[in-house]
Amino acid sequence: MGKTVPGATREADLATVRQFEAAGFRAWPASAVHYDGTWVVRLTAGHPAKRLNSVNPLDPNDVRDLPDRIMRAGRRFDAYGRPLTFRLSPLGGPVLVRHLGDEGWADFGHSLVMRMDLETPAVHGAMDQIPLRDMGRFVAASMQTHGADPALRAGMSEIIGAIQPEAGLFVLEQDERPVASAICVHDGELAGLFEVATAGTERGKGHGRRLLLSALKWARLRGARQAWLQVEADNFAARRLYETLGFGELYRYHYRRRPEP
Repeated sequence: MGKTVPGATREADLATVRQFEAAGFRAWPASAVHYDGTWVVRLTAGHPAKRLNSVNPLDPNDVRDLPDRIMRAGRRFDAYGRPLTFRLSPLGGPVLVRHLGDEGWADFGHSLVMRMDLETPAVHGAMDQIPLRDMGRFVAASMQTHGADPALRAGMSEIIGAIQPEAGLFVLEQDERPVASAICVHDGELAGLFEVATAGTERGKGHGRRLLLSALKWARLRGARQAWLQVEADNFAARRLYETLGFGELYRYHYRRRPEP
């Protein structure tokens, strides 16, 4: 279990969860967004990521007409060729979680939202690095460090191009090849880290740590006071890295997907 930052609890207060959920929507935008009450329905034709293709409830008390609303959401997902998926943070609430469980929806993709204070010696002393301005070069490097399907390149470019807050595109190279990459989205007092990756043959050499500290320093110098990120609960190597940097668990979320007919 990850440590918690000062003032945070395992069950973060709902106002704090809403703040970070909203920051996540701004920092990693879906191509289409619809609202059904306080449910945010996010869909993206060009990329299959769960975060970009999910229903995100934002009020645990908004549980009226669940079967009809789920059916409406399903029609939207069918139109995009995506499986209907709910992303359930603490804002989902027990009633909806119980309803989906009773209906046999699969439970998967457990993840943590983590945050840290940027006023730390490690961030202050990090190496200065200027983000890339060439988005095409960054996307190519990111695809390489992730080992991602080249077919997703256009979708990734579209997502990055749609980010509204200031986005720093960071790549660490060695021998003229990318060894680590990350996106740091500066949004007021928050700095969100996305698409963090180290090339498979370069892991364990400190590249990721160095790059992330430089990205966080860049955001701090622009006024950010807290950093945050999302990481899958079973990605223990990444969690250890983030914890050594000073990140602690804020809250958790998971996905539910309806059973096949």
